[in-house]
Amino acid sequence: MPRKGQFFEPEMELTPSLPAKVRTVYNGSMESIRELYRIGHGPSSSHTMAPRFAAEQFGARNPQAHAFRVTLYGSLAATGRGHLTDVAIQEALSPRRVEIVWLPDQELPLHPNGMEFTALSKEGETIDFWRVYSTGGGALRAEDEPSERPSPYPFQTMGEILKYCTANGLTFWEYVEQCEGREIWDFLAEVNRVMHLAIERGLQEEGVLPGGLGVSRRAWAFYRKIDLSGGKMVREGFLPAYALAVAEENATGGLIVAAPTCGSSGVLPAVIRHIEDTLSTTERHILRALATAGLIGNLIKHNASISGAEVGCQGEIGAACAMAAGAAAQLMGATIRQIEYAAEMGLEHHLGLTCDPVNGLVQIPCIERNVFAATRALDCATFAHYSDGSHRVSFDEVVKVMKQTGSDLPRLYRETAGGGLAITYRFPPKTGIPRSPAR
Repeated sequence: MPRKGQFFEPEMELTPSLPAKVRTVYNGSMESIRELYRIGHGPSSSHTMAPRFAAEQFGARNPQAHAFRVTLYGSLAATGRGHLTDVAIQEALSPRRVEIVWLPDQELPLHPNGMEFTALSKEGETIDFWRVYSTGGGALRAEDEPSERPSPYPFQTMGEILKYCTANGLTFWEYVEQCEGREIWDFLAEVNRVMHLAIERGLQEEGVLPGGLGVSRRAWAFYRKIDLSGGKMVREGFLPAYALAVAEENATGGLIVAAPTCGSSGVLPAVIRHIEDTLSTTERHILRALATAGLIGNLIKHNASISGAEVGCQGEIGAACAMAAGAAAQLMGATIRQIEYAAEMGLEHHLGLTCDPVNGLVQIPCIERNVFAATRALDCATFAHYSDGSHRVSFDEVVKVMKQTGSDLPRLYRETAGGGLAITYRFPPKTGIPRSPAR
């Protein structure tokens, strides 16, 4: 096994590099999977991780500032308190004073998750101003950021990639290596390490999750009951406990990997760990599966969205299920067309899923969704593996439909905590007793 931070020497020769002409600049091009798998603290990649990154950048470029004003718009303001957005920003800009302005009913033009940072002098005068957006999965986009930038990927759709890989006899992970370079394996080794550590920590902890909903951790109890039950439950594995472990770690602000988001961070690690438990595999095969999963997530992110504020939870849990289904299918020995089919089903069967976190917290229904998406991912992988990979609806078509469905969803169902479960099931701030809205 390779040492930590290193990857194996490949047994085969590296596949030929992509021709130089495809390593050009694309308008709105697909980014590296390094921008998809983001290591950081939960509970939300878009509402906690990205605002922290933005505050750190703005604070670093304004060391002379006496204080800051940060204005949060749209979804960031609507569920920011539950996602600890203000805490993340204040910690990043500490010890200087920070004023947070919440404008949930106003949106900036480029994305529902808009932020404005203002650096102030001792006299209260503006020193610097920055408008930036949290576009999902921990990514940031400044309003003045150029739309053209270098891209490691020449092809922007699954159809193009399938055609190229079929013509050249390549797997998806080999294509990723061609585009990203061999250095990607060290990065994925760290991703794999953090994912496994999140499971281990989550399996050891007990107690009530913060936020006032009274939700208790269940990963340890699930793991123990499955372990003691014997028979069928053990044969089916500890998958629910693994997904709960990571999702609960995320809910407490623990260190996790956004895959592709914090709210859906338990799906892929749970499936990977389950495969390790049940099939003979090695670290190199796991890292290759993570590369394929990253490619799938990247295609969804590029051609639609992974932002719950933009397309609902179908872009978070649905994308995570597609990624995990593709990874599992590959580890089962599936062909690239079977992998594409597994990913297509993982996303297709989450179409229309709303984002309606109770009290703006990544707990109800988010934690359980990680469990059921992990289970569905395995079912999709198994089903695709039984087939010859032929199917009517392509992955690219489902991605387009998901994007359109997301734009058709009322704003209330796109991470504003203004509809669905978020208004049906509420906790008064003082008593902590659940109640239904007045009728």
